[in-house]
Amino acid sequence: MAGFERHELTLGGIRTVVHTKGEGTPLVFLHGAGTFTGFSFAQDWAKTHRVIIPYHPGFGESDDDKRIDCIGDYALHCLDLFDALGLGQIHLAGYSFGGWMAAETAILQPERVAKLALIGPAGLVVRDPPSGDLLSAHPRDVPGLLMHHPEKLKPFMPAGHDIEFLTLRYREQTAIARVVWEKPSGNPKLERWLHRLRMPVQLVWGEHDRLRPLAHAQRWLAALPDARLAVLPDAGHLVLEETTEAAQHVIGFFTGKKPRATKGKKP
Repeated sequence: MAGFERHELTLGGIRTVVHTKGEGTPLVFLHGAGTFTGFSFAQDWAKTHRVIIPYHPGFGESDDDKRIDCIGDYALHCLDLFDALGLGQIHLAGYSFGGWMAAETAILQPERVAKLALIGPAGLVVRDPPSGDLLSAHPRDVPGLLMHHPEKLKPFMPAGHDIEFLTLRYREQTAIARVVWEKPSGNPKLERWLHRLRMPVQLVWGEHDRLRPLAHAQRWLAALPDARLAVLPDAGHLVLEETTEAAQHVIGFFTGKKPRATKGKKP
């Protein structure tokens, strides 16, 4: 988080930590189910936007909130956060679990989101091919589920037994489990309400994503009124860490300086 300013807010009695950097249109990024890879990809975004990265309750530096047991709770928490920060209309981006959260949040208040970027989003229930499941995966299989080139995960992992790292992962997996334990694939009602997302939407996907297979992107495209898809050919689920192009697609979409689609344009 080099160069980012750290802020603490109390929302619903829960200490919520937010990092901000830059000036301009607010760009809120909602992280995924694990924060251990950091947010270095967002540095360039701060050249054109006021980048806002909150830690969700139960993740990173924010406190736990055992009352949160569904994605709707997180979406409402996000809206409380936007209000507390005095945000009007924003650019909103979300990755994986955060992409699901971003979609659910924007469904509740679509007028608040000028543009929406969803990077390998979770949340949509697709039976064939099904989503991968990190919670039940054997530890040796996790790198291959996260990245197309598993060796690229090594810089983000501790060299040995790191109790702080393990504690963080346990906290975050526990927070995720509260939401997805009974519905591990996502929200079966989400697809019905995606028509409310009438703002421009950019989907960004790793072609070799094993947790949210690329076929899922076509379901998002079919349900969203104004969406385009950028596919990164040499990346898996951790597409923001595996290739710099993913972050470039996001900021190019928000600034209008790059085409919104490289592959999979909706007819």
